[in-house]
Amino acid sequence: MSNAPVNYLDKAAEYGKSISYDRPASGQIYGFVRDAIVSMELLPGQMISETALAAKFGVSRTPVREALIKLANLGFVEVLPQRGTYVSKFSMKNILEARFIREALEVSVVSYLAEHTQPEVIAAAEAIIAEQKLAAEADDALLFQSLDDKFHQVLANHTGHARVAEKIEEEKAHMDRVRNLSLHMRGQYKRILTQHRAIIRAIKAGSKDEAISAMSIHMRGIYKVLDTLPQEHPEYFQ
Repeated sequence: MSNAPVNYLDKAAEYGKSISYDRPASGQIYGFVRDAIVSMELLPGQMISETALAAKFGVSRTPVREALIKLANLGFVEVLPQRGTYVSKFSMKNILEARFIREALEVSVVSYLAEHTQPEVIAAAEAIIAEQKLAAEADDALLFQSLDDKFHQVLANHTGHARVAEKIEEEKAHMDRVRNLSLHMRGQYKRILTQHRAIIRAIKAGSKDEAISAMSIHMRGIYKVLDTLPQEHPEYFQ
């Protein structure tokens, strides 16, 4: 991954053309900036210009400011008085806290699915795994991560509890930037595919204990990543 920042403002200008004025602009701008941060198009420590974003989106500074305040409240940006707004650097505390919360939720999801096995969720998950294999072979890290998100969303959505999927999405965002970097580590694609297959095998077999074990192993993979990334990219960490 290059250390040169992608010019996200060019993308903002294109995105701005499709902003729907039937919905609050601040929410749409929040989504765009959040995605740019998570995908590492906006790098940790990089400055975000409120004025430039407003100009590219074709809106006043008010919805941009509202979006940045929301991102600051969630820990994705830091507002420094008299200096500007910057993408927050990685916080070990936030990453580990998010992992803890997410594991609790994800384990509950697979526990439920193992006890309420549904052929459609098995089929959907296996199809995603097949797509992930192709993405891994093409070394398409962003597509692989997008499919990883889809895999977990499919499982959560089949519990019938909408807020579970929403909460997982919210918490995992703090881990996603690290995951983006980690996919370039040797063997990471294979490791994740193996873990996804183990999760689905356990659900298909109706084994609650095995499903819980497989998901716990999957969630704790972040520890291995955190052993190496701070040394490889110290500039991204607090």
